[in-house]
Formats: sequence, structure tokens, C-alpha cells
Amino acid sequence: MTFRQLTLAAATALLFSLPATAQDKLKIATVDMQTLFKEYHRTTEAQREVNVERAKIQQNNNERLETIRALEGELQGLRKQLDDPSLSDKRKQELFKDFQMKTQEGVALDRERREFLQRRNTALNEKMMQKMRGILEEIRKLVEDRAKSDAYDYVFDKSGLSTSQVPFLLYTKDATDITAGLLGVLNKDAPAPTPEGGK
Repeated sequence: MTFRQLTLAAATALLFSLPATAQDKLKIATVDMQTLFKEYHRTTEAQREVNVERAKIQQNNNERLETIRALEGELQGLRKQLDDPSLSDKRKQELFKDFQMKTQEGVALDRERREFLQRRNTALNEKMMQKMRGILEEIRKLVEDRAKSDAYDYVFDKSGLSTSQVPFLLYTKDATDITAGLLGVLNKDAPAPTPEGGK
């Protein structure tokens, strides 16, 4: 069989298979993963926990800064005393030694504060990323289960963007949006909202 005959046979087979494919219409759904993620009660709860942790870290940082500022105040007082011409050389040496020690202490405290801040923020970010990954995986599994149970051929994330920041789906005809139904399933066990200020 020549190449031309092989191509003709393939084209003929393709033509005869098209009507069958056209009869089997694809069942397509869309979902807004971003909405599901943002409006899922577990995401809100996780974000609240992260905010509480961040506030604790910031409070600890502020306390450390107060200690450092108090030390800076002491250093300014020592500097003024060192500028006093009526002091004896022996007293100036004592003050200078004290000034150097407090300066080193301040540098060490500030370095410790920065390291603490970086360590705690890094740990919190990792913890948050793990929680978010778990939540996204839970949502993805729910979407997959719904797609299988409702016999969808494809489910597209309409909130997704291409590499050029253009929406992946610009237009869909006859696609069912399953976002609202899935959001209802996700939030069916959500705790009742608490009134502001009352916990």
C-alpha cells in the first residue's frame, strides 16, 4: 500500500467516524475553584487561625522592640554622661565600658528579634500552605466525585488564567456551572456564624 492510499484510507475512516462522534455530545461543566476556595468555611477558619497566630507573633515582636527601645534610651543617657567634661577619666572609662556592653546587648537583642520573626513567619507560612493544600485537595476531590456521579466528560475551572493572565475559558456554550451546588455541599457542616464581638 502506498502512502497516498494509506492517507486516503485514514481520511475515509475519519469521515465515517465523525457522525458517530457528533451524536455523542460531550457533557461539559464549569466550576469556579477560586470561589469555592474563598467561600468554603474551612478556608475562612484557617485564615482566622493564621491571623490569630500573626497577631501573637507581632505582639511578641512589639515586646522585644520595647526592650530594645528602652536599651536605646539607656544608651542615650550614657552618651550624655560621657560628654560631661566634669567626669574623671576613671568614671568615663567605666561609663564607656558600660556603653559598649549595652550596645552589644542591643545588637544581639535586635538580631535575635529578627531571627525570631523570620523563623516564626516562615513556620506559620508553611503551616498555612499545608492547610490550604489540604483544603484545595478536598475541593478537587469533591469536584471529581461530582463529575463522575453526574457523568461529565470535562469539568473546567473558569477562574483559571493562562500564562499571559487571560482567562483560560473565554466562552462556553451549553456548559453547566456546578459551583453553587458544590459550595452548598462544602458548607453544609459550617458552624453557625457568631455575632461580632461575642465568642
